[in-house]
Amino acid sequence: MTRIQGFGLGLRVEHYAYFEAGVDAAVRPDWLEIISENYMVPGGPPLTHLDRIRADYPLVMHGVSLSVAGPAPLDLAYLRELKALAERLQPGWVSDHLCWSADVHSQLHDLLPVPLTRAALDHVGSRIAQVQDVLGRPLVLENVSSYVRFAADEMTEWEFIAQLLKATGAQLLLDVNNVYVSSRNHGFDPQAYLAGLPVEPVRQIHLAGHEDRGDIVIDTHDHPVRDEVWALYQHAVRRFGAVPTMIERDDHIPPLDSLLAELAVARRLAGAA
Repeated sequence: MTRIQGFGLGLRVEHYAYFEAGVDAAVRPDWLEIISENYMVPGGPPLTHLDRIRADYPLVMHGVSLSVAGPAPLDLAYLRELKALAERLQPGWVSDHLCWSADVHSQLHDLLPVPLTRAALDHVGSRIAQVQDVLGRPLVLENVSSYVRFAADEMTEWEFIAQLLKATGAQLLLDVNNVYVSSRNHGFDPQAYLAGLPVEPVRQIHLAGHEDRGDIVIDTHDHPVRDEVWALYQHAVRRFGAVPTMIERDDHIPPLDSLLAELAVARRLAGAA
């Protein structure tokens, strides 16, 4: 298992050539995060590029299809392919989202929130145990942004996450942008969210941009990180310490230099905090 520390970027196709050619050592990321599903293939260009790049950069794996909180049975074929990729790459960790994204009929292609109930805790906890048994490693789960609440909710999201991590031994990918987005949409204090999380299981931090429409905030991952999220990141560093942190951009991918400049801001703010 690869040791990961410092500051990273999400690996995107648009930047393959830059990473293969070599990035200036003064500004290069310390590690890269891949979207697992992009490389769960038997061969071809994606793996060829990845093999070249991973010779120079430690990797972590981040998935979007696990649906760990979903109603449908876990896809064991998918889990076996995920494990095979992890064994090939030896990433620092394997992560996905604390959400559901599939039912018994179809893949919904969205990251849907979980009811914050004791019944959901038991349901998700048993599925995490199954995933961890297959992978042979702790699962790292990301908090997602949300736009609706369930009438049946029995606790806050941070209470739910804290209890889930304690019960399963899973770890947390703390998306600071998602905390901010949900805090605006639901009217809670984002610093209270951070204060309610346990420190030790926080394995990684995501920073990203969003779209602020005033009455609702949308987690788009297609803008630079906003000032409010940078400020919340500084609070996160004070609470959780030197957690590996990355900039995540999924649409309107800018030149690599722009993302490296944002990464330099993260380094500076983390050092100051």
